[in-house]
Amino acid sequence: MPELTPVTLITGFLGSGKTTVLQRLLREPGFSDTAVLINEFGEIALDHHLLERLDETTVVLQSGCLCCTIRGEVSVAIKELYSKRECGAVPPFRRLVIESTGLADPFPILSTVQADPVLKHHFCLGNVITAVDGVNGMRQLDTQPESVKQVAVADRLVLTKTDLAAADTVRSLVERLRRINPLAPLWRSADQDVSAEALLLGDGFEGNSGERWMPGHRPPALDGHPHGGGNRHDDDIRAVALRARHEINARFGRWGSGEMV
Repeated sequence: MPELTPVTLITGFLGSGKTTVLQRLLREPGFSDTAVLINEFGEIALDHHLLERLDETTVVLQSGCLCCTIRGEVSVAIKELYSKRECGAVPPFRRLVIESTGLADPFPILSTVQADPVLKHHFCLGNVITAVDGVNGMRQLDTQPESVKQVAVADRLVLTKTDLAAADTVRSLVERLRRINPLAPLWRSADQDVSAEALLLGDGFEGNSGERWMPGHRPPALDGHPHGGGNRHDDDIRAVALRARHEINARFGRWGSGEMV
């Protein structure tokens, strides 16, 4: 069975600094065997990184990283990039990174990789990296459902602009992030190096240091068990369990799969 190419998603609400995080990664040698799908080249300063333009949508950077523009559906862009790799039109790459728009719900992108009948045979899910605005993050979590979803699905959290935010604001935001997602490691980008290895490697469940939060940001114990299976949620998200008195008819399964009964 051929090795699957992991797909990493960089997400975060508008102005959260995800493009800055991507710029840092583009400078790292460890990023050289990576292809990146971004919405528009104009949104990220690539001029000083450019090495070669392969076509109107694809450039190779000095680090060896491959950058392509998303035009249309993400699934189409991934398939086109895969075809180019297979026929030798672009340099080989071992992983793919997608930078989503700030208003994007991450679930459709992730489900595309898992459910598309073609993609799932060549690609698999990597880490979800979510940038959170240290200044405006709390307000965004209060008012923007997409922001909550972006944090909830994260395997890695990068808190940005902490050098511009008041200490108590950052402290409150960190506590909020703990409640939504107690398992994802967190970096403060203004104070700590954000390396490609730390963000990209691992499957999102094993942790690279045994700590799910960086030193000084370990989340509180959940029911007496530190890091123990806490659900990722926010204050306005609830789980509902229904208990049936009798056996559930097989039609229920067809209804749950979207089939009309």
